[in-house]
Amino acid sequence: MAILPIRMYPDPVLREAAPPVNEVDESVLKLISDMNETMHAAPGVGLAAPQVGVQRRVFVYRPSIEDPVGAFVNPEIVERSGEDVDEEGCLSIPGLSYPVVRAQRILVRGLDGAGEALEVEAEDYVARILQHEIDHLDGVLFIDRIDPDLRREALRLIRERAVNGSPTPTPRTLNRGTPPKPPATRL
Repeated sequence: MAILPIRMYPDPVLREAAPPVNEVDESVLKLISDMNETMHAAPGVGLAAPQVGVQRRVFVYRPSIEDPVGAFVNPEIVERSGEDVDEEGCLSIPGLSYPVVRAQRILVRGLDGAGEALEVEAEDYVARILQHEIDHLDGVLFIDRIDPDLRREALRLIRERAVNGSPTPTPRTLNRGTPPKPPATRL
């Protein structure tokens, strides 16, 4: 296993839709293993292949330390219902978190890490993780799904961070003047 470097926004690989995996072979198994190690070390609760510079429709997730690591290959959301708003952060955009509207319940189909058919019904927190990671596979970032004013704020903070060379942005008016709360989870 290896810890892979996580790509940071605005790396263009984060904006590209990943093509499907044709076969779950040894290279996919190694990728899943390395992504699991990387996610754990980050630490995070989800990690998509594009976040480590690999253009394949693969992600790993682990909602809590008590849960086993899950892996999805070629995931597709086939049902959505309800609506939930909660804070999200991202390993590829460290130091920022914003409220994001997501479906409360989803049904996802794809393959597991062994190439077997997998269907997962998820709600609330786990549904949020799966939606966030599938977005990564489509080249969509959580900042694309936030309120336009908050998105401008996030992009300003990211630009300031790049200019100043600091690893994390210094929030000023994050979340419209309210003090930012640290991201509970980084996806």
